[in-house]
Amino acid sequence: MRPGEPPALTGRLPEDQRPLPAGVTSAPRQPHLPPRPRHTSTAGQSPLKPLPGPGRRSCRLPLLRSEQPGKAASASPALRSLPLASSVPQQRCSSGGRRLDEPGRPEQEQEPSMASEGKMTAHLLLAVGGAVLGSLQFGYNTGVINAPQRVIEEFYNKTWFNRYETSITPGMLTTLWSLSVSIFSVGGMFGSFSVGLFVNRFGRRNSMLMSNSLAFLSAILMGFSKMAGSFEMLILGRFIVGVYSGLTTGFVPMYVGEVSPTSLRGALGTLHQLGVVVGILIAQIFGIDLIMGNESLWPLLLGFTFIPSLAQCILLPLAPESPRFLLINRNEENKAKSVLKKLRGTTDVGQDLQEMKEESRQMLQEKKVTIFELFRSPIYRQPLLVAIILQLSQQLSGINAVFYYSTDIFERAGVQQPVYATIGAGVVNTAFTVVSLFVVERAGRRTLHLIGLMGMAICAVLMTIALALLTQVPWMSYLSIVAILGFVAFFEIGPGPIPWFIVAELFSQGPRPAAIAVAGLSNWTANFIVGMGFQYVADLCGAYVFIIFTILLVLFFIFTYFKVPETKGRTFDEIASEFRQGGASHGDKSQDEFHSLGADSQV
Repeated sequence: MRPGEPPALTGRLPEDQRPLPAGVTSAPRQPHLPPRPRHTSTAGQSPLKPLPGPGRRSCRLPLLRSEQPGKAASASPALRSLPLASSVPQQRCSSGGRRLDEPGRPEQEQEPSMASEGKMTAHLLLAVGGAVLGSLQFGYNTGVINAPQRVIEEFYNKTWFNRYETSITPGMLTTLWSLSVSIFSVGGMFGSFSVGLFVNRFGRRNSMLMSNSLAFLSAILMGFSKMAGSFEMLILGRFIVGVYSGLTTGFVPMYVGEVSPTSLRGALGTLHQLGVVVGILIAQIFGIDLIMGNESLWPLLLGFTFIPSLAQCILLPLAPESPRFLLINRNEENKAKSVLKKLRGTTDVGQDLQEMKEESRQMLQEKKVTIFELFRSPIYRQPLLVAIILQLSQQLSGINAVFYYSTDIFERAGVQQPVYATIGAGVVNTAFTVVSLFVVERAGRRTLHLIGLMGMAICAVLMTIALALLTQVPWMSYLSIVAILGFVAFFEIGPGPIPWFIVAELFSQGPRPAAIAVAGLSNWTANFIVGMGFQYVADLCGAYVFIIFTILLVLFFIFTYFKVPETKGRTFDEIASEFRQGGASHGDKSQDEFHSLGADSQV
């Protein structure tokens, strides 16, 4: 055997591993370099620059020293058999190649279809659909108490008379009714603040299952309150279902965000708000006198919350636990991988696992984050501020005030049955939530939020003008109707759905439960303040009450423009890295830039 000639080999070898012809020398052996990638660089490209390819995420591996642009490098079989150096990270090509450290993977894993990345599968649909039933519960219990107000107040009066043989005073009746409405928000404050106590200990899915016991208990209390002649049971039931709803506003966005692929995370996150508005619409329809909003059936109307809870208890055991929880919190990689294969509908889930492992590596450098540490740490200060302000922008936007005024405005406009017009506003509410569902991944979270805030501010100005001139100019009533419907539509484009799921995107796995708890508490506290204080402010300011909301909407718009980052198409670690690298920026940044930040950033 002549020097430089490869040893004789028997059997048929793959083309790229056959012996080199005589006189052609092999590439010099470099034991500390990884094997060359399957694809090669082209002339004029940097050796570290990823190759273009439609719909593909390319590897970013250094080329061998002997490779020249435009030429494929060759390596001897001995070089190919050497292990990777510990100093070089092992990477993979997610859609355009195979794992370089696993040359024997099956063909279906080497070339998954591009449709497998970000496609809707049956397991993903089951998981998200089962979780969103909790959102529907939240919306239903938010709107169900308004329609039967008159018959419930009559029940309070009769119960008071049977106990004390005297009619209830108007002041006491108003107090009991206000307590029945606002106690729901108080329960929501307690529930939202308790999210972190459950999700890290029992898991996301199991926490949702356990919380249904509260929904069952509240349905029993409210459903049998008339039979027992106890308005205390009704008020207690409203508090308990408020606790359940507060937990739901934390559980559902967190679970949906963690089971969804990055490309569908925004659209599926919008389903939480869609469930809320559908629940409100169902409550408005069921609350009509002809259905269940009458003297004999109102307990069934309040106890209807039993049905979606039962459906969720049937569906959720069939849905998987969050793969992020399994891998990062429980360190059960095999279970997480199995769940990901079902959710993604493909066996090639290495990219998702790699992202989770990177997030887990970042967590190992952080100590466990509590709610109090969340406020003290400068790392989380800016994303926490963004999360809180976004929640306030939802509740202090004036949407509750619009629904409060809608019936009166429709009556002045000559609508014969204003309750049906209010239901029509609920239909608009639902329709534009669906619109947001389809455009959120194209337009982006930040863009839609800005459009929604500015649109609501313009409609609030129109509403103020219309209400102020309603008695002098008759056609202003129609302008007010258009302004109401526009206000509702713009709310569901941005401020309605986006604050719920963007909070889960702003934080990594470690501080996420605490951050969602704080954001939920902010939302429910603002909800309670608006519910208790708006009546007095409206009596004091009249039609000009919407000027207050206009000012708040403009302030929220300015904050969003300068401080809220775009999270569309980014992984959780990329978003967290942006804050770690110097705060949020409203400009677009390339995926490659944020990939390098997420891979190399240190806490």
